[in-house]
Amino acid sequence: MRIDVLTLFPAMVETVLDTSIPGRAARGGYVSYHAHDIRSWADNPHGKVDDRPFGGGPGMVMTCQPLYDAVNAVEALDPTPARRVLLTPQGEPLHQARVEALAEEPRLLLIAGHYEGIDERVIDELEPLEISVGDFVVSGGELPALLLIDAIVRLRPGVLGHEDSAAQDSFSARPAPDDKHADHAAGQRRLLDCPHYTRPRTWRSRSVPPVLISGDHAAVARWRNKQMLERTRARRPDLLGEVRDP
Repeated sequence: MRIDVLTLFPAMVETVLDTSIPGRAARGGYVSYHAHDIRSWADNPHGKVDDRPFGGGPGMVMTCQPLYDAVNAVEALDPTPARRVLLTPQGEPLHQARVEALAEEPRLLLIAGHYEGIDERVIDELEPLEISVGDFVVSGGELPALLLIDAIVRLRPGVLGHEDSAAQDSFSARPAPDDKHADHAAGQRRLLDCPHYTRPRTWRSRSVPPVLISGDHAAVARWRNKQMLERTRARRPDLLGEVRDP
């Protein structure tokens, strides 16, 4: 999988992608990252890529020409068609189903905007998938792009080492392949993950649930499934189609 990131701060992107699971995925050959400075395509000697907004108002707006030229030039670097994605507060809310779909793409081109926004005309021309990582605003699209990359890369086969690791995460719609005792209906929902425990068995007078050290794999599976349902109902009833009392 190839991921291109168009940004005004390529060093910021490259530093993060060289660490942890994203970095390991790249070194293992599961994905390749390419950060590109949008300023490289500015048609002026000072690399200026923004201007004042028409109609007045605070902030600056990213101009059409540098971004449009950058997208076309970067896409030409590889014959594989790229799925264009713009990180923006106005985009569709990011959810696991969308992450899973994007993880199947052979190539992504992520656009990290900045300033007050991007000239709407270039967005209309490029027609990217617009994604928001939450109902809040950050300084630019770099952090949202990195968040999206991390969520996608960990779903690529081989990256996590164990094929079932991602399938058991919160919001996953797939029960673990060896979990024959999981409730089928619940397994097809996107639930929050169950609680996890490790050694020691007792810490500050708090003990691990006995079922987890019983050796009864069927009982463990049933306990985990029940915990997923209960935790989701308590914290995110909307995932179950339920409405929480005010």
